[in-house]
Amino acid sequence: MSHSESGEFIHDDFLLESSLASRLYHDFAKELPIIDYHNHLSAADIAENKPLKNISQAWLSGDHYKWRAMRANGISEEFITGKAGDQEKFEKWAQTVPHTLRNPLFHWTHLELKRYFDIDRTLNKESASEIYQETNAILAESTPAQLLQKMNVEVLCTTNGPLEDLSSHIQIAKADFDFDVLPTFRSDELFNADPDTFTIFLDRLAQAVSFKIASLADLTAAIDRRIDFFHEHGCRLSDFGMGGQLSFVDFTGYEVDLIFSRMLKGESIGQFELDKYRSFMFLYLGRKYHEKSWTQQYHLGAIRNNNSRLKKRVGNDAGCDSIGDYSLSNFLSGFFDALDRDNQLAKTITYNLNPSQNEVFATMLGNFNDGTVPGKMQWGAAWWFLDQKDGIEKHLDAVSNMGLLSRFVGMITDSRSFLSFPRHEYFRRILCNVLARDAEQGLIPQDQGLLKQVVENICYSNARRYFEFDRKQ
Repeated sequence: MSHSESGEFIHDDFLLESSLASRLYHDFAKELPIIDYHNHLSAADIAENKPLKNISQAWLSGDHYKWRAMRANGISEEFITGKAGDQEKFEKWAQTVPHTLRNPLFHWTHLELKRYFDIDRTLNKESASEIYQETNAILAESTPAQLLQKMNVEVLCTTNGPLEDLSSHIQIAKADFDFDVLPTFRSDELFNADPDTFTIFLDRLAQAVSFKIASLADLTAAIDRRIDFFHEHGCRLSDFGMGGQLSFVDFTGYEVDLIFSRMLKGESIGQFELDKYRSFMFLYLGRKYHEKSWTQQYHLGAIRNNNSRLKKRVGNDAGCDSIGDYSLSNFLSGFFDALDRDNQLAKTITYNLNPSQNEVFATMLGNFNDGTVPGKMQWGAAWWFLDQKDGIEKHLDAVSNMGLLSRFVGMITDSRSFLSFPRHEYFRRILCNVLARDAEQGLIPQDQGLLKQVVENICYSNARRYFEFDRKQ
């Protein structure tokens, strides 16, 4: 009986269009461990390691992908981020799922139901109550660590602001888990010059380092101390994710000193001054990352918090961000060149949200490889609105056409959910199908040894070598 006749949607050859694609995935990709080097999981939840409350908490809390779909389906905010009960929210999501057909949410939803709960039925209004009960019964017996182990996670890197005490990471490092949880230094707060929040951040930074920040020299000394602290507790990656247009401009130390003295007083600064301060900060941090042998990450191309009404009601990350329409090539060129001139350019992963700039990013990153590390400059995985089948295929094509796909360090979840790890499976199936399609069209050899090596490297081994994570013995 065929898969379609059996009614099974997530079958063994889901997304695999040929016998070769099936062999590549099942023989070489499926069983590889997962290195999830960028996500937004809660280290506190892993450290506490108590079962998740229910499927709504696991699926809907903080998931702006689902929130956007529910709003588009006419669901009241009360059932999205409001005070409605968890089961009511789940039922509204279930009503929305059939309307997500051809949206990646339809694929992810049913992959997760299959992999974590062995549920083959599609989620809809009629199946909602039964599936809610079935999933909750399993979650009641499943801790976050068990969910991660079920997906064969080897390393995951959380996203952490400069002020975090990393107490949960310290606790996890002492635990007997079969995976590592490492922090990532997310620098956004150092770039936010909003007078209403920046001075508060500086006060908290001063408390964290136990000295007053009264000058730019004090600020850089505080940054050094926080980076040392993160490094001591396993951090080997940084990240930046502010939205908006970015510019890399010339500056002098004297200019930035004066600008920062005004920021210390809570004064507003103009765009020209902000660009100078941010250019200084990009360069200072980039040099520190190189000094520590970290990998630096830049998530670029978003325009954030477009809906001021929802931002006021829900806060940041309400699901009101979108693709920005502005050029980043001059920024990338100027910034990377300034670091490269002094041999201080760290391993770098740059993620692009605007598909019209795919080739811009792919070619810009290639300018700064220096022969020291294979694939040193990475155009990161298809991100956010683009981590769906079409976006992933276009990303793979551009990486292949403009660089070396064989050196790509693979997929990430970029997720807040412990149930999101089948996204690695999703990517691996798409990758294997793309390679098999090319082989069958005579575009690449049907050489099983060669294809095996490429699949295993992209799905796991490249990341293992690139990040040089120290495994617990």
